[in-house]
Order: sequence, then C-alpha cells, then structure tokens
Amino acid sequence: MTTDSTRERILQAAGEQFANDGFAQSTIRAICRKAGVNLAAANYYFGDKERLYIEAVKHARRQREKQAPLPNWTSSTPAEEKLAQFVLTLLRRMLCEPGDPWQTRLIIREIMEPTKACEEMVQEAFQPFFQILLDILKEMVPDSTPLHTLHHWALSVIGQCFYYRANEKILTMLIDGEELREHFTVEKLSGHITDVILRGLGHRPPLSRSLTVSSLRSSDERN
Repeated sequence: MTTDSTRERILQAAGEQFANDGFAQSTIRAICRKAGVNLAAANYYFGDKERLYIEAVKHARRQREKQAPLPNWTSSTPAEEKLAQFVLTLLRRMLCEPGDPWQTRLIIREIMEPTKACEEMVQEAFQPFFQILLDILKEMVPDSTPLHTLHHWALSVIGQCFYYRANEKILTMLIDGEELREHFTVEKLSGHITDVILRGLGHRPPLSRSLTVSSLRSSDERN
C-alpha cells in the first residue's frame, strides 16, 4: 500500500465516521479498523484526533468541490447567468441529488456545530467562494452600493440555499412528498432563488407586474 493510498483510506474512513457519529463519539481505533490500518499509521499521518478531523473536513470539502465545480466564466458571461450558475452549484454541493454522501453531511455538521475545522474551512474555501458571489452582485448594482448592502444580498442568496438543507425534515412535514419530488429539485429551487434575487435587484419585473402582464397576454390570446 502506498503512502498516499494509506492516508486516503484513513481520511475516507474518518470522514464517514465523523459524519455519522460526530467528533466526540468517534474514536481513532474505530476509524483505523474501518480503514484497515493500525493506530501507528493514523498517528504518523495526522498526529491526533483533532488534526485528523480537520483534515477529514478539508478532504470532504475538496471532494464536493470536484463533484460540483463552478463553471469557467469569460468576461462576456452575463452577471445574471453567473448568478444562476452560482446558485445551482451551491445547491448541488448542499443537496447532493441523488443520495446524501458523507462529505456533505460532515460539512453541514461542522457548519451547525463549528470547531477549529470550520475556521480553516471559512478561510480556505468559504471566503473565496463568498467573494465570487460578491463580485457577481457588484455587476448588478449601482457603483454607489455600500458594502453592507452587498453582504445583505449575498447572505440572502446563501441563506435561501442553506434553508433547504438545514430544514429537510421540516419540509417533509410541511409539503407533500410528490410535490417535493416534482417541484423541489435542485434545478427548480435554483431557478426560484435566482428569480427572487433578480427581481429584488430590479433585473426582472416584480412578480405582481409579471402576473398582470401574463394575464393580459392570456386574455388577448383568448379574444
């Protein structure tokens, strides 16, 4: 077994264990058993349980980024298109259709119960990702828009996406299963959230106006 494959197996086993049981309830011994390695190997690569946990969270985050990458944009890509693709990417990383891989469960657990691993994740990944969103929004608002207003809009985007992950069980109690399967897919949620933000920023007409125009068109067609 190579050095890289040994480390990878430990990280995979640790990530699954931490995602299922949390940091406190997981043991190095159980992780090593799952990975098929001895305790000395885990100590050699990671030193202690806390460092192993931090590296497992990093590993999970990098895997999700590879599984749901942001597209490559050019200078001619419209801001509205970039926003839509950003929202879709974020939802894909959070909601993981189909299934619910351990990587996402571990990341969400860390966000909900933050430790030192969350600090590193914010610095290395969330902050740059957040800046991408801010840069998109800057293209869509007046130059005089204050930074705190941009932050409000950016957090509105993230908050709407995160709601569907953090409240999955509540949603199944509120909304019929068939409706959830048909109308709450990643693609449809992405379209809805993007539409809400674009209307709020004035890049699409208010919904009431749109409905009125749509109703008038339908009436004209009938006549």
